Amino acid sequence: MNKNRLPAWLKVPMPGGKNYLELKKLMRSSALHTVCEEAMCPNIGDCWERRSATFMILGDICTRSCRYCAVTTGKPVGLDIGEPYRLARTVSEMRLKYCVITSVNRDDLADGGAFIFSQCIKRIRQLVPDCKVEVLIPDFQGSEVGINTVIEARPDVLNHNIESSKRIFRKVRPKGDYTRSLELLAYVKQVNPAIPTKSGIIVGMGEEWDEIIETMRDLRSVGCDLLTIGQYLRPSEKHLPISRFFKPSEFEMLKVIGMELGFKHVASGPLVRSSYHADEQLLATQGRV
Repeated sequence: MNKNRLPAWLKVPMPGGKNYLELKKLMRSSALHTVCEEAMCPNIGDCWERRSATFMILGDICTRSCRYCAVTTGKPVGLDIGEPYRLARTVSEMRLKYCVITSVNRDDLADGGAFIFSQCIKRIRQLVPDCKVEVLIPDFQGSEVGINTVIEARPDVLNHNIESSKRIFRKVRPKGDYTRSLELLAYVKQVNPAIPTKSGIIVGMGEEWDEIIETMRDLRSVGCDLLTIGQYLRPSEKHLPISRFFKPSEFEMLKVIGMELGFKHVASGPLVRSSYHADEQLLATQGRV
């Protein structure tokens, strides 16, 4: 199959529905960023029509340059202290029942931006107490102080994506560390076992099938509860080439294997991303799916 041509199962309609346009306008008026837009997520039309969005805090410039990611790399400037309130106000205006918050890496900050994550959670709790909050955090360079700051705010789900297998990890995430990501997830369970932990894998970046299974086993070894698996889509010619397209049947096989390994929920499919139908995954940890 031509690696530059998308197979039929990866083609989605152009976004443009009523809710999509309303949310887009709301995001601009609130001066907020979404990973849906910044990372060119293929599910933006589907999710925004369901009035579901993943907010990206701490700006739109990342201090790292992962070879699969479309987010701009550079040197961020300053810190927006008013962002947590604007985000919570927008969550209220959107009448969200479930909110996902992620961020760029901010290695320029002493705490990696953990304080802003904490404030976002607290502000949402104040303005929209019924809204569940999932955070997708960076590794904070392994800082326990930063991780503790987020844990103490008690998110409903704490997600940290490992993204790839051990052998090729440094190639796709040159400033990340495979072991450090596993240690982060293990630490969360050590500090507060009640918080469901989650991680995600992107396939099609050069890993072998057995290496995907090995990564899944590693995640289960540190008590990871929830897993997402999706197809890598190359943002531009400057990014890592696609090694191959996985078939829908292969994603189904990975889901079955994941459940057999003990994950409480596995979302696995060509278009699955970290926050895809995230509310359903939380329900699975409560035995409601």
